[in-house]
Order: sequence, then C-alpha cells, then structure tokens
Amino acid sequence: MPTHKSAEKRMRQNERRRLANKARRTSLRKAIKSYRELTDGEASKAQHPRIESTIDRAAKKGIIHHKKASRLKSRLSRKTASA
Repeated sequence: MPTHKSAEKRMRQNERRRLANKARRTSLRKAIKSYRELTDGEASKAQHPRIESTIDRAAKKGIIHHKKASRLKSRLSRKTASA
C-alpha cells in the first residue's frame, strides 16, 4: 500500500482510467464485430465512415496502437470494397 498521499491519489486515478479504457476497448471490439457481421454491401458502405471514426478515436486515446488502427481500417476497407 502507498505511504504517500500522492501515491494514493495515483492509485485511484489509475483504477478509474483502467476501467474507462476497458469499457472503451470492449465497445470498440463490439462495434468491429457488428460491422463484420453486416452482409449487405450497401449497409456496410453506409456504416464504414462511422467504424473508421470509432477506430481513429480509440487510437487517439491510446486504447489501441496507431498501426493496429491502420491495419483494422485497411482490412475493413477491403471487406467493404469486395462486397
């Protein structure tokens, strides 16, 4: 356990941030999964900008690495283009 007041505060902050990041990561994964399950080409093309924006926001917040974000967007773009 921390002995300094600042260390106690840091522990509280870290816990809040951990839970927030966990929620964001879960929602990102659910959004990607629901996008991949779309079968209609028009529906996926309409949703494509929204999912890219979601991925970009996650990368900006540090939830995922920026190169992973690029890889995800590239793969989803190929899926959309082939549909």
